[in-house]
Amino acid sequence: RIHISSKQNLQYGWLAYMLGDRATKKFTEYSKIFTVEGNLSSGKGKLAQQIAEKLGMKYFPEADIHYVDRITGDTALLHEKFNGFCNLERFYNDPKCPDGHSYRLQAWLFGNRVLQYADALEHLLTTGQGVVMERSPYSDFVFLHAMFEQGYIHKRCLDHYKEIKEISISEFLPPHLVIYIDVPVPEVQKRIQEKGEPYEKKVSPLYLQNIEDAYKKTFLPEISETSEVLQYTAAEAEDVEKVIEDIEYLKFDKGPWLEQDDVSFHHLRLYVQDKGGVLDPAAIPRFIPEITIGGNEYDKIYYEYRSV
Repeated sequence: RIHISSKQNLQYGWLAYMLGDRATKKFTEYSKIFTVEGNLSSGKGKLAQQIAEKLGMKYFPEADIHYVDRITGDTALLHEKFNGFCNLERFYNDPKCPDGHSYRLQAWLFGNRVLQYADALEHLLTTGQGVVMERSPYSDFVFLHAMFEQGYIHKRCLDHYKEIKEISISEFLPPHLVIYIDVPVPEVQKRIQEKGEPYEKKVSPLYLQNIEDAYKKTFLPEISETSEVLQYTAAEAEDVEKVIEDIEYLKFDKGPWLEQDDVSFHHLRLYVQDKGGVLDPAAIPRFIPEITIGGNEYDKIYYEYRSV
């Protein structure tokens, strides 16, 4: 199991289902998954929190490279050698690093987004409380697209990512609603310069534009086939009451959620609570130099981690 803790909790299983534990009995109007999307510094977190508070849903902040550290054990953040050998500061300082750091970072972040989405589904099916998230594994590819367009990663990385993404989220159900905050690149740059981390201020405007293009030309058209989509300007996103009103008018009459019943929810809940199994598809046996380490190095890291 991925989630390690000093406390052992009973897990949901066939016995609970046989004794009458049914997901649909707990569902209410907003027993749903919402994701808030947008470029860097677009105000996603603020809007996601406000929506969650207004609708009685649970807010999940964006998963970073330390997602597992933050929700397990004593929540202490471990060294980057135990977190994919990557960090955002190094990416912004040297996005074309020859050792493949950029793809290691994005592959690691994708794995953490997959884990978080599994946690969101598990929370929904266990408690009936809906979840509002910042980004998801469904939209994560916009960053990889931007990296490839800017020459930060090799074509083999793009091909590998597409393969693991397809199989990693194949058992999931997509979000019910995607909210996209459209902030022009010049405004994004201005916000980063005013409030961003020092290393974030080095981000290329072309990289930001590639992210926006991937959202508008690929992600939003594709996700609209299975999920409701709402789009707002930065100013419109400030009016949370209007956003809530728009959500209330949605019919939620599309996507695979409509085809589910207690039996399929039961199997989905069994799947998402097994975090090791959820991550297995992201570890397909492919030799990708950017994310592959030797056996001796692996053993060294493994035993060092065991001693932490």
